[in-house]
Amino acid sequence: VQLQAFGGGLVQAGGSLRLSCAASERIFGRYTVAWFRQAPGKERELVVGIRWSGSTYYADSVKGRFTISEDSAKNTVHLQMNSLKPEDTAVYYCAVDIQRSVAISSASSYDFWGQGTQVTVSS
Repeated sequence: VQLQAFGGGLVQAGGSLRLSCAASERIFGRYTVAWFRQAPGKERELVVGIRWSGSTYYADSVKGRFTISEDSAKNTVHLQMNSLKPEDTAVYYCAVDIQRSVAISSASSYDFWGQGTQVTVSS
C-alpha cells in the first residue's frame, strides 16, 4: 500500500485544516487506518484510528475537534481539524495496519506510512 499525505500548512489558532491521505488501493473498511503526529522532541502519537470494522478511537486531546472520514471513490482518507491549537503543531502522518493489530495506538502496529505533512498553528 502506498500512501501520500497532503494538506498541511500554517493556520492561526482557532482555524481549520483538512488533511488528506491518498492510498494506492482501497483501505477504508479493509484495514486499520490512522493518523499520527509527531512534534519536535516528542514521540509519535496517535491522533485517530479507525478499524476495518468501523470502530474509531480519538486521542482525548482532539476529541470533538478532529474528524476522520473517507472518500471511497478516491481511496482517500481525510482528517478534518477544527479549532486548532498551537499544541496541534506537528508533522502528521497517515498509516495503515494490514494485520489488524489490537494495539491501535501503537505506531509499531502499522505497516505502511505516508511521508508526513507539516501542520503549524500560530498563537
